[in-house]
Amino acid sequence: MPTKSLDAASTATPTEAAQRVPTLMLAAGLSLGSAIALGLARFAYALLLPSMKLDLGWTFAQAGAMNTANALGYLLGALAYPRLARRWSAGALFCVGCVATAVLMAISGLLADTHSLLVLRVITGVSSAAVFVSGGVLAARLASARPHDAGLVLGLYYGGTGWGIVASSVLVPLTIFNVVHGWQFAWFALAVACAVFSAIAIGAARKIESVHATGSSTGDASDTADAPRWPRFSPALAGYGLFGVGYIGYMTFIVALLRNAGMSAAVVTGFYLLLGVATVVSARLWSSLLDRMRGGHALAILNALLAVATLLPALFTQPWVAFVSGVLFGATFLSAVASTTAFVRHNLPASHWGKGISAFTIVFAFGQIVGPMIIGWVSDGAGLARGLVYSALLLAAGAVLAACQKPLRSA
Repeated sequence: MPTKSLDAASTATPTEAAQRVPTLMLAAGLSLGSAIALGLARFAYALLLPSMKLDLGWTFAQAGAMNTANALGYLLGALAYPRLARRWSAGALFCVGCVATAVLMAISGLLADTHSLLVLRVITGVSSAAVFVSGGVLAARLASARPHDAGLVLGLYYGGTGWGIVASSVLVPLTIFNVVHGWQFAWFALAVACAVFSAIAIGAARKIESVHATGSSTGDASDTADAPRWPRFSPALAGYGLFGVGYIGYMTFIVALLRNAGMSAAVVTGFYLLLGVATVVSARLWSSLLDRMRGGHALAILNALLAVATLLPALFTQPWVAFVSGVLFGATFLSAVASTTAFVRHNLPASHWGKGISAFTIVFAFGQIVGPMIIGWVSDGAGLARGLVYSALLLAAGAVLAACQKPLRSA
């Protein structure tokens, strides 16, 4: 079934098409910020986890604590964002976050002490939140400049995380060496990738900041007065919080599960690469859904699909099942994130987009703090497969809560 964005493209005049392409190119460039914040700074750790766990003698709970520390920093960054946004523009925060994340990733390659790594993961989480939240604000502005392509623009931005997953799936296996602390070289490679992505993403952010001023902090009085209070979208917030718990359990431990099931390094690398590619192309799959559904039903549908994707490798250990799971998960999970920005854009005035996106990011971060440690603790006692079953159940509960969310404003 053709999406609204494709319908718009087919009926566009040459002038409209000429205006559309630069917008989508800016969204694609900006999307490398989400590749840095999540694809490289967060999810690449799943590929490093088996080597670091073996080398440093960690339990699964300790290994999960690394992503919990990162999520704690992410929470602190999200909490600080509204105050920071009153002093600095979204573009400035985006640029500083990108550069800081690249530097912090390089420092990760210099450390081998567990406590020092935990502290560094917290700081990296703060810088990643600055990138992700400010990038979401910029993407929302860009989406409003092209209403017919709004879902596609948001999907492109969040789906850009897939480029980070793809890059890490190539770089990490090539740069982990069979020596003491051999995983440190992979952190250096990831830092280089962050630097390259930053150069492109910062250029796009600066252009969006200068051309698309909609959604800045200078909203008029009537715009501000119409902002709904957060209790009115608490079902969506709760559903998104459970998404944070459930999805991060999968992304933290799936590689370890596949390796423990006896799958070769080549199969696991192929799985992770395929997951990243599916994330990139997900922008096309769900753009119409994000445009049409103004309440929490988009998040509900995506959470339900993620529950299925998470349950599959927990129940069946065949490589083809893992690949099906990876494709479904990759094609869905960042669109769940995009659905919250679409919800904010549909239901809040432009002057409150930053606050709305920050609110969803905060509950997301709470979920990601809880997720790795709980799933890691379950996995230590009952096995990784049981941990993923719990993740799937939490995602399903998140789908039920999100389905209860009604639109806050009429279309």
